Amino acid sequence: MKAVIETGGKQYYVEEGTVLYVEKLDVEAGKEVTFDKVLMVNGKAGNPYVKGAKVVAEVVKHGKAKKVIVYKYVQKNNYHKTQGHRQPYTKVEIKSIKEK
Repeated sequence: MKAVIETGGKQYYVEEGTVLYVEKLDVEAGKEVTFDKVLMVNGKAGNPYVKGAKVVAEVVKHGKAKKVIVYKYVQKNNYHKTQGHRQPYTKVEIKSIKEK
């Protein structure tokens, strides 16, 4: 089975066994999380979500992505500013997709 889910303001195309890096979730590693915002299951689209459909996933780990360097520069004004940012993520593995 294949599905499109929404989490963290983004949409992901998943099937059983898929490993995803999503925006950080408040769930401990090793626990299960259920995504109920399912946009499509096996070609059946929702309006906006498919009623009764859910995707169950297991949280593998939490972490931070590679550092992104933000560099601001204004010419002729002697202005330089450097800032770094590491986005937190949650790694999940899709266990099952249920339709109604």
